[in-house]
Amino acid sequence: MPEILRRLTASLDQPLIAKSRVLVLLAVLALVPTFFIPLWNMSFVAQQYPEGLELYVYSHNLVGGDDGNDLTEINVLNHYIGMAELKPADFTELKWIPLVVGLIGVLTLRVAAIGTLRSLVDIVVISLYFGAFSLWSFWYKLNYYGQHLDAKASVNVEPFMPPVFGYKQVGQFDVWSYPSLGSYFFVVFGALLVGAFWLTWRKSRLAL
Repeated sequence: MPEILRRLTASLDQPLIAKSRVLVLLAVLALVPTFFIPLWNMSFVAQQYPEGLELYVYSHNLVGGDDGNDLTEINVLNHYIGMAELKPADFTELKWIPLVVGLIGVLTLRVAAIGTLRSLVDIVVISLYFGAFSLWSFWYKLNYYGQHLDAKASVNVEPFMPPVFGYKQVGQFDVWSYPSLGSYFFVVFGALLVGAFWLTWRKSRLAL
């Protein structure tokens, strides 16, 4: 067992090889679009809205389709069922997500310059935690809005959980919720880091 631990520790202390550093640098570049394109999308379709209403979740903002008009229409509909208005200012996640992504980008850039396998593992763990916490925060916020309805609303609707991923019928609306292109760039980021780890790990194993 001590020998296995020694080998593992020695491997994690290996500096990244050149090919791994290139992949880590590409991973940093993959984070850049996440600041400018939607991370998530929700679509609301009903008989009176055959073309659907769109809600786009950016890292820093909530934006409705049709030049923002869809968000206004969604809030009008939410008012009828007693749901609170969707205001970007009420979503604290939109304030810290860009900061965390920027920090992860800076730390990843440092790994590309002077990193070891150990520091690369640290970035992967931090990124996984950030992703899991962000999804939980999204779920919690949707659940809060769907469960806290005004009992005096014009239309009486049972409290519900809006879909975080997939499809759900809410009243007369068919609601779809799914990742947008920005989320797939996070997947690319993670895949590049895993690839970088594998290249250096394989070489270190051969050397040992």
